[in-house]
Amino acid sequence: MSVVITGATGHLGRLVVESLLGQGVPARDITAAGRDTTKVKDLADRGVRVRAIDYDDPATLDDAFRGAGKILLISASVPGQRARQHGHAIDAARRAGAGLLAYTSIANADTTTLRLAAEHQATEAALRASGLPYVLLRNSWYTENYTAQIPAILQRGSLPGSAGEGRVSAATRADYAAAAAAVLASDGQAGRVYELGGDEGFTLAELAAEISAQTAQPVSYRDLREAEYAQLLTSAGVPEPAAAILADADRGLARGDLYVGSGHLRQLTGRPTTSLHDAVAAALH
Repeated sequence: MSVVITGATGHLGRLVVESLLGQGVPARDITAAGRDTTKVKDLADRGVRVRAIDYDDPATLDDAFRGAGKILLISASVPGQRARQHGHAIDAARRAGAGLLAYTSIANADTTTLRLAAEHQATEAALRASGLPYVLLRNSWYTENYTAQIPAILQRGSLPGSAGEGRVSAATRADYAAAAAAVLASDGQAGRVYELGGDEGFTLAELAAEISAQTAQPVSYRDLREAEYAQLLTSAGVPEPAAAILADADRGLARGDLYVGSGHLRQLTGRPTTSLHDAVAAALH
């Protein structure tokens, strides 16, 4: 099996490569592709093929994808450019004759109203039109989206948001990476759609309570209207377009757009997903 991991110089992509190696996939059969290959020099030292790619430079994609049996397309990082960049990657995969393209989409892509989902929906449509065999890995939120905020949350004594009592099926990057690796390392995946999320969804109030319990510091969830939350983010230095997207994501969370009850993540990895308690504890210690 020859497999190419795009975004391998980022957090999720590197974890997928490590998971494939842990499952016994030979290093010589893995290509770690990303913008800054200095970040994966250690993988090259272990025998992994390393290629520099730029989603806006089709020639680099053609070089990285040449001879690929399977490709993991990890969604690009800059909103507003993703659909076009993903289209370049899909075209390159078709030119390479790839046997399978796996794409990290968003949870409930068929029904979600999140503004952030539009480019994922466009990419899914492009995949359907491409003629390529593909599999969709529809990830809910990363738990790290929240645990990275813990220092600021403790400093404020509150966790602001506009999610109401909505539950999010967040899971760690390591959980999602293990699922992606399991799909890439197995046969018969073409046409499958996996809705991926943690075993136990949680509200932001429950997240605040967990942080409070583990730190013995008072932390409460502060529920705001969407516009108020966007304004708060802007006042904290978040650019206005990004603040609007984050506040809209909380609106979707309140609606249930980021809740996943399929059990697919646990089924693919063969183990329970990382609990909120353990994720918070890891971030603190």
